[in-house]
Amino acid sequence: MLKGKHILIGISGGIAAYKTVFLIRLLKKQGALIKVIVTKNALNFVTPLTLETLSGNKIYADVFQNAEEYSTEHISITDWGDIFIVAPATANIIGKLANGIADDALSTSLLAFNKTIFIAPAMNCKMYDHFAVRRNIDYLSKQGLNIIEPTEGELACGYDGKGRMEEPENIINYINSFLKKKTSLKGKTALVTAGGTKEAIDAVRYIGNHSSGLMGFSIANELADRGANVILISAPSSFEVKHNSIKRIDVVSANEMHQKCIKEFPKADITVMAAAVADYTPEYPQKNKIKKDKSDKLTLSLKPTIDILAALGKLKKKNQLLVGFALETDNELENATKKLQNKNLDFIVLNSLNDEGAGFGTGTNKITILDNKKQISRYTIKSKSEVAFDVVNYIEKLNK
Repeated sequence: MLKGKHILIGISGGIAAYKTVFLIRLLKKQGALIKVIVTKNALNFVTPLTLETLSGNKIYADVFQNAEEYSTEHISITDWGDIFIVAPATANIIGKLANGIADDALSTSLLAFNKTIFIAPAMNCKMYDHFAVRRNIDYLSKQGLNIIEPTEGELACGYDGKGRMEEPENIINYINSFLKKKTSLKGKTALVTAGGTKEAIDAVRYIGNHSSGLMGFSIANELADRGANVILISAPSSFEVKHNSIKRIDVVSANEMHQKCIKEFPKADITVMAAAVADYTPEYPQKNKIKKDKSDKLTLSLKPTIDILAALGKLKKKNQLLVGFALETDNELENATKKLQNKNLDFIVLNSLNDEGAGFGTGTNKITILDNKKQISRYTIKSKSEVAFDVVNYIEKLNK
């Protein structure tokens, strides 16, 4: 998978930099072409001669190293690269990237790189667990960067905990698996819904829910990672798509989402309905703001919205795969099974508000998948990007 790939290796100043020497050797053995970008602190751990000998190219260590002539190497080198691997990634370089800071060769190159990035953190376990580092890593993950988690063990500082950079062989296995999965759904069209719909009460107020859209966006990104062309119909959400193969359609209300889904569904091989669609909408929304009258109570008359998932289930053809989500608080398995059967789904993803870290407004989720063959698969609590990985794996299993 790596033969002929142009790979940029970013090395920041940590003791794990010695492992990157072996990583470069292994990448070269697989036929990759390597260029190395380092921070000045990285050169306290590995020498320019070693890196240049192994990579076969001069290293890039200083934004102004070619000051005697016009140079924008931080742009040209990123145009050359197909993949960027930062190993080791210290807390410092992770923080710079997460906050858009570009003050050296490595951080400047990272900000100029708009393709696939892999981050292999390495640091003291207390630093790794610090809220600021965790926030930065979580943010980068949500932006579509690939985090190669560090392992637990004895650290160079004498502590024992999570913070050891993953071994070079495992980093290469991770990258090969990533590249392999990019073609597994090539040629497929996927329809995904995300976010929570807003149902207008008047010109300024609405009925809504706490959905951020993260789960749906994570699934859309995962499908795109595997080569699918994705149509993402999103209720209001602050998240942005990161793939050229994702076509985003913005809607607000359940009725708008229904109309767009009916239009796009015939094109879809795979449909994942992850949006939190309102079950009820005001029967008589007002065009103007309703003025507060202290002498009267405000009574809203609500009517049911169209059940989009059930409508698609009726339209579904034999070659289409339809996935639903169920957020439950009581009789979870029983209610999810009814939805699975009544709405003609291939499988349903159940999450319960009774599980800590699941549901709306969190970066994590805990799911159970029930399929139409009466198989039940339970998963531990994971980040929503990891949950998306599990959901798309299940799609691939049924799509074979």
